[in-house]
Amino acid sequence: MIHTKHSLRVRYGETDPMKYVYYGNYAEYFEVARVELFRELGMSYYEIENQGIWLPVSEFSIKYLKPALYDEILEIHTYIKKIPGVRIEFEYEIYNSSKLKITEAKTTLFFLDSKTNKIIKCPDFLMSLIEKKWQE
Repeated sequence: MIHTKHSLRVRYGETDPMKYVYYGNYAEYFEVARVELFRELGMSYYEIENQGIWLPVSEFSIKYLKPALYDEILEIHTYIKKIPGVRIEFEYEIYNSSKLKITEAKTTLFFLDSKTNKIIKCPDFLMSLIEKKWQE
């Protein structure tokens, strides 16, 4: 299993009139967490794309347990719990500044060759980074 953490502060523009994070912003929070996970593996998302690989999202599910609030620091835990094939699954947990879990989510992405627009298996260059981190 791979597990990373990333913190961010809720900005005013991400909230609704109640000062709750607007539900649509969570997808962006998870994207930020995924990008940071790849960076911790040793390759930025930008570098992955430069290798001719796109990672479109095919599924997204979320469970809101409690609201995230304006100016709160959130800690996003991101997990890869299965070795990827043609798909890679990420699970997330968001904790508020009181260390209370407030959100659970999951995204599934697939590997797409940017030149052929065909779905492919996880490329070797990325699989080797995943397997290395998996063994730590």
